Amino acid sequence: MNVVEKILCRVSGKSRVEPGEFIRARVDKVMFHDLTGPLTVKAFREIGASKVWDPDRVIVIFDHLVPANTERASLNQKTIREFVGEQGIKAFYDIGRGGICHQVMVEKGHAQPGELIVGADSHTCTYGAIGAFSTGMGATDVAAILATGETWLRVPEVVCMNVEGELGDMVTPKDVILSIIGSVTVSGAVYKAVVFRGPTVESMSIAGRMTMCNMAVEMGAKTGIVEPDEVTRRYFESRGLPFKPGFRSDPDASFEDTYDFDFSSLEPQVACPSSVDNVKPVSEVEGVPVDQAYIGSCTNGRLEDLRIAAKIVKGRRVKPGVRALVVPASQEVYRAALREGLIDIFVEAGVLVCNPTCGACIGAHMGVLAEGETCIASINRNFVGRMGSTKAKVYLASPATVMASAVEGRITDPRRLVS
Repeated sequence: MNVVEKILCRVSGKSRVEPGEFIRARVDKVMFHDLTGPLTVKAFREIGASKVWDPDRVIVIFDHLVPANTERASLNQKTIREFVGEQGIKAFYDIGRGGICHQVMVEKGHAQPGELIVGADSHTCTYGAIGAFSTGMGATDVAAILATGETWLRVPEVVCMNVEGELGDMVTPKDVILSIIGSVTVSGAVYKAVVFRGPTVESMSIAGRMTMCNMAVEMGAKTGIVEPDEVTRRYFESRGLPFKPGFRSDPDASFEDTYDFDFSSLEPQVACPSSVDNVKPVSEVEGVPVDQAYIGSCTNGRLEDLRIAAKIVKGRRVKPGVRALVVPASQEVYRAALREGLIDIFVEAGVLVCNPTCGACIGAHMGVLAEGETCIASINRNFVGRMGSTKAKVYLASPATVMASAVEGRITDPRRLVS
């Protein structure tokens, strides 16, 4: 069996599962945030539930509208705070206590290898980076899980994406996943589980694997997963967190399909408006003027992302007329960046450093684009209207390419700015 089948066997109590089969599964953890929380709580009450099945398996994180930007958002957050208190949920990360939900779930050890984790957010698939089967569901589905601890799943077909090749300087996991999505398209893995493996993936940090798995949903996948290994174990140990070994695919495990990629000569990638699979090498889009450059989100707001951005902008200034924003993925990332002097480098260069939040990524809070503006961002989506005006354009790229573009005022190959 492959890693996905092994996890779904564990949570369904079956000895074998087959693609296409519907199973009833016990959920290990469930997560919701301030944006999906109000609907979740409303649905929970409407189905007549009074107590969550296990408050120790529920994680609530405020991240989308942080701090509250409207009276309505403030009221919604108040409703969730009251629910958390009423239900005895201990893993609650209020404003200033956590950060972006998917970063917090991993860095605080709420996600473990081999677990089934459901979140009321489409990028819940991020926890595949540590070997969990994690997926996003709607608020009503999550409400039912809160009441019963169970859900149903159609066992997905599993495809293997084998990635080889040593990445060049300023070529990052973001460039890898953009290139993959550009190749298979946004519908290339609809409802499938994607197993990322191969020497390139094995050499990635957990942060890099989170970027890869985070964007699995952008090719339509139910989840993305990296089989846990020594990198995974060391990550948990370095943080003083308990570690479950999880599962790895059997040597003779079968997959519906296998894609082989060799990224030895990959150059930085850019997803052009307005689809994540409209991917081109940076050399084909260099020179496009930008009004805003944004580094952050659950895709690329981690410490190693901030480090590479600081390396590029150190001793330079953001181009006049360009707004550059850096949003650390969590309070922990923010503090680490402070200790390393990265925040000072950004501020000195004219970069606006904001609190951890998803706000700018979804165009609902800060950094909203006006009609006719262009942004290059390290986020995961560039749909029409994603960051504000439907007449704005969003290009997706790695933090290195985003910061290089902020310095030059136009889309720029980051390799030009480093020696």
